[in-house]
Amino acid sequence: MSLTVRYFAGARAAAGTTEETLTLPAAASSLTDLLDELAARHGPQLAKVLAVASFLVDGAACRDRAAQLPDGATVDVLPPFAGG
Repeated sequence: MSLTVRYFAGARAAAGTTEETLTLPAAASSLTDLLDELAARHGPQLAKVLAVASFLVDGAACRDRAAQLPDGATVDVLPPFAGG
């Protein structure tokens, strides 16, 4: 399963990149599986961001971390934003 992950704001800083494409085993196809893989790749700083981030899957909000991701999906990682 191939996925594109795009990072924004603090997530981009923690991951050290704006975007990456990765391949997960077919059995690891949930948002939780993806987040575990990203934390393993990029370390505890990104893991902290992922714990509080919101996610878009192909442009639609995804609040269910057990949701299965479609092959070829684009996942946007959106950390909490501050401002007024």
